[in-house]
Amino acid sequence: ALIMFNILKRFDLSGLDPNGAKRLHLEAEAARLAYLARDKFVADPTKADVPIDMLLSEEFADQLCSHIDVGKAGDPTGAYALERHRDTVYLSVVDKDGNAVSFINSLYQGFGSGIACPNTGVLFQNRGSGFVIDPDHLNCVAPGKRPLHTIIPGMVTNGQQATICYGVMGGGYQPVGHAHVLTNIWDFGMDVQEAIDSPRAFYYDGVLEVEEGIPDAVRAELTDMGYVLKESSMPLGGGQMIMIDPVSGVLSAGSEPRKDGCALAY
Repeated sequence: ALIMFNILKRFDLSGLDPNGAKRLHLEAEAARLAYLARDKFVADPTKADVPIDMLLSEEFADQLCSHIDVGKAGDPTGAYALERHRDTVYLSVVDKDGNAVSFINSLYQGFGSGIACPNTGVLFQNRGSGFVIDPDHLNCVAPGKRPLHTIIPGMVTNGQQATICYGVMGGGYQPVGHAHVLTNIWDFGMDVQEAIDSPRAFYYDGVLEVEEGIPDAVRAELTDMGYVLKESSMPLGGGQMIMIDPVSGVLSAGSEPRKDGCALAY
């Protein structure tokens, strides 16, 4: 998600239609390049020499941006393959003092490993599926090592103060969802609920999957750019968000209409 932000900030998104083909194209290209970088470099930093500073550098973002044609879909060669079905829950909590908790929990695929603790009935996750078996890869399976995973509890801060506490579930879509909802707020001036409600698209495995809310004219334009489109058979992702006004302390909350969830205050 941070690599995507570094790429997208190099474009004037605010001058585009938030649901238009050009915005969705730039988001898809940022995802394509960021996910390829992720699959090559990201692993457990306590067990592998992950070049974090390089991955988040302005120079690396410039290098990735050089592979983006603003009018045409990029080469999908080497595009990542992702599992779509996940069992993930997310919650965001902020108290009267501005303390914030962004929490996510996941079994990974449906019913996780399929193995339950006989004493409690708690299911065990199968996040080990995120490892690779290439011994030369940073993310190669090893004892005591965390695999590459997609669970990302998000928080935006200003100094030591949390200003947005949020998360977007959805397996491999999560980093794209993070970038999508925040750019909706920062670049397009949407409120919290509008940012979550906005139609979504997800580029993976050489296909741009679009939600039902993407207009036909936009789909035609994306096809002309070279994308292979597929209408999603299920909603893309599920977000929850609380925004904290740093001056008044007022909280604004939004909840995902695509799945179970709600915004509550007391």
